[in-house]
Amino acid sequence: MPHLQTALGTLNTAFSRDNIAKLVPNRPAFREGQELAQGVVVHQKMALHADWMKILRQIPVGMQEAIRAMIHHALGTNPPTPITFAWAPGYDYELSIWQAPDTRTSRGGITMLIKSRYPDDDHPLKNEPPYGS
Repeated sequence: MPHLQTALGTLNTAFSRDNIAKLVPNRPAFREGQELAQGVVVHQKMALHADWMKILRQIPVGMQEAIRAMIHHALGTNPPTPITFAWAPGYDYELSIWQAPDTRTSRGGITMLIKSRYPDDDHPLKNEPPYGS
């Protein structure tokens, strides 16, 4: 769990209002068809890289696509829309996304809350054959 919090802290710093503009040149890495786990923010040289890649790849593909699409969108707005990432423990995977709009006096932002089991806690149905097989 500590490495997950560290990774989310790294993401939240990178996608913050003060830093997100630095990620705009990497927007093509978040186009449709691109893998979410590319090491754009959590770099390969970071100690938690391998654990973070494992966690990302465990997220169901449809949810990975929703996360990727929101990042792509946020990096394409002018100015880029800040994103806050959060995680909470859960039984199955869940993804909640909300966006506070810009106002005359403040910039809005996107929040993505991912719920899942603890990273090393296997789902009880992990070894079940897929439906229809």
